[in-house]
Amino acid sequence: MDYIKAFLIGGTICMLVQILMDNTKLMPGRIMVMLVVTGSILGFLGLYEPFAKWAGSGATVPLLGFGNTLWKGVKEGVMKDGLLGLFTGGFTASAAGIAGALIFGYLGALVFKPKMK
Repeated sequence: MDYIKAFLIGGTICMLVQILMDNTKLMPGRIMVMLVVTGSILGFLGLYEPFAKWAGSGATVPLLGFGNTLWKGVKEGVMKDGLLGLFTGGFTASAAGIAGALIFGYLGALVFKPKMK
């Protein structure tokens, strides 16, 4: 049942973003930034954590979850290091995910030989 819920929630988030992309003139990069900022704001307001516990991976994997991860890292960094944590906390919290994306993206590019458009 957890897999079905994650699929439905993640799919709904993706569907709403696709509708936004199709019906507005917003560029995809701006929409991605909007999702990350929305996840951070929802985390700050304390709304994202209960939603993520209920929805599971369907809520934590999309860009909304990345924004929430950044927020949690900044919050922990500020509590631990003060003002310096404001600048380092988000990087510390998201380093593993970013490194994984870069490494697997590079390996995928080696295997599949991408072409420039």
